[in-house]
Amino acid sequence: MVISMKGRPTLFENAELVSKAQQIFWKKGYTATSLNDLLTATGVGSGSFYNSFKGGKKEVFSAAIQQRREAFNDFRKILERSEFPLMLIKDFFRSIAKAKQTDHFKGCIIANTVVEMTFIDDELEADAIRILKDVEQMFVSAIEREREFGHLQNPLSSQVLGRYLITFWCGLNTLRRIYPDEKVLAAQVEMQLDILA
Repeated sequence: MVISMKGRPTLFENAELVSKAQQIFWKKGYTATSLNDLLTATGVGSGSFYNSFKGGKKEVFSAAIQQRREAFNDFRKILERSEFPLMLIKDFFRSIAKAKQTDHFKGCIIANTVVEMTFIDDELEADAIRILKDVEQMFVSAIEREREFGHLQNPLSSQVLGRYLITFWCGLNTLRRIYPDEKVLAAQVEMQLDILA
């Protein structure tokens, strides 16, 4: 972390530090992550941490999952510029099978949050659900564009197919923990993607 003569950068303003905190939450979950875990991961002291995040752990967690939303938004922009958005979505799912084993065991931080925060924190649960619904709509929009291009033959509605991809996404992030093996996951991914013919 760079410390200027004008004072320490705040954790909230430093995307790199939020990303480091995100990795700890992704690995351990919200509940099991301690303040000491966050301080160690980000390299800041407790005073700087609380100056940046008056809401403590919950606030930095919110910043971390919003950072994931930004990553999904970046992908959405790429899809909107593409003439073959479904191919990019298929490549996205295929890339999961090729991920490192440590990534398989982490799953998806947003889907993890929906499961973990149910009955624990309605606000964090709702934030994660909104992100997944945004991703669902990203899939729906890509499917609708493919229909306009004449690339998709499946008669199911775009909404049903978009929701199917979210179901697939959440299920795959559980399956990859059970079978953290590229060949097994690749076979399952191809089978599931056949519906987008």
